Amino acid sequence: MPASTNPLWDIPTRVFHWLIVCCLPLAWWSADQERFDVHQWTGYTVLVLVGSRIVWGFIGSRHSRFSDFMVGPARVRAYLRGQGSSSVGHNPLGGWSVLLLLSLLLVQATSGLFNSDDVLFSGPLYYWADSGFRDAMGVVHDIAFNCLLALVCLHVLAVLYHQLKLKEKLLQAMLRGSAIGRVGTGAPAPWWWAVIIALLVGLALWWGLAQAPQPSLSW
Repeated sequence: MPASTNPLWDIPTRVFHWLIVCCLPLAWWSADQERFDVHQWTGYTVLVLVGSRIVWGFIGSRHSRFSDFMVGPARVRAYLRGQGSSSVGHNPLGGWSVLLLLSLLLVQATSGLFNSDDVLFSGPLYYWADSGFRDAMGVVHDIAFNCLLALVCLHVLAVLYHQLKLKEKLLQAMLRGSAIGRVGTGAPAPWWWAVIIALLVGLALWWGLAQAPQPSLSW
């Protein structure tokens, strides 16, 4: 690839993708092993990543923006009929899967803030809500994770189909930014914008959770 080639996926988008790939199995393992300290910090990381990715979807590089790959039902139907994609990035189905993935991750991580193991661990918003709401969030947390597993499996199968059957270099592009046949059409946004966004999202999360009520101690 020529050195001057514009990346299809900029550095922040690739970092987000691979960190989420690491966070999901870590969240699963830490919950299964009752390592709730690890589970909690993994959830915070996911919230910061998703919040930053949402902002990046509006001000980031061209092919990372929602406006580049989010299309209406008519374009999805046209794609399914074989008319191709209007974006060199995500195809219409891939675009909607990104939105669904971000939504599920947000629901999963947010609902976990209200969870407790009823012994040693309580989420930072556990005492903010009544028992009925906490129970509902526990159910949402379980359902959202199962939906995430299903979506991830579907995503992996779709990537393998495009990578092996259609010979599209999806993995190479997500690792290196560009690949033969998968290059960007514009210069990427400065990567340090994403660093500032992540710091601001992290600070906002920390400040918000710091306002949550804590259990009263009785002696």
